[in-house]
Amino acid sequence: MIIYSCFFYVILFHVLYILLIMIDELLKYNKSFVETKSYEKFLTTKYPDKKIAIVTCMDTRLVELLPAALGLKNGDVKIIKNAGGTITHPFGSAMRSLLVAIYELGVEEVMIIGHTDCGVQHMDSEVMLSHMRSRGVSQDHIEMMEYCDIDLRSWLSGFDDTEDAVRKSVHIVKHHPLMPSEGINVRGFIMNSVTGELVEVDAD
Repeated sequence: MIIYSCFFYVILFHVLYILLIMIDELLKYNKSFVETKSYEKFLTTKYPDKKIAIVTCMDTRLVELLPAALGLKNGDVKIIKNAGGTITHPFGSAMRSLLVAIYELGVEEVMIIGHTDCGVQHMDSEVMLSHMRSRGVSQDHIEMMEYCDIDLRSWLSGFDDTEDAVRKSVHIVKHHPLMPSEGINVRGFIMNSVTGELVEVDAD
């Protein structure tokens, strides 16, 4: 047991050390970026030129692929990212961001973009809770949240079908009680994570 514990902390320290090095590399690049005024070609305003907001996944494959596949440049759209690229709660942060984009920043169209081979699909909450315990989250904390009526298993679960998840997200946005009664176009899509091809999802 002692050997196992020592091994665990050695691995943990190594991982943290690597992460710190990676962040330092980003900071070093950032300093050079600012000093050389490389930011000038990205100058724009906070208002999206195309009046579009996109809700999509935080998947690393989409970081450059999605803007490139849609022909977007800095300043064109508002992009709201989360795990799965879906609206899971009518009063969650993604929906709040959409309302801000619509009422404060002039957005008139909303695209919900899921993607193929999404990591959130079939995500198992029990497995994630197990990972949390192995990373030091106490069972007492987990049970306290459950005692406070927080359904962790539902909150941490993924979805079974990407198309259905996109369809549900579109429905939540379209029928949200705080959405304008008219003038906002909401559509759902699935992007191929390799080719960038976009396929529209039929939604009400």
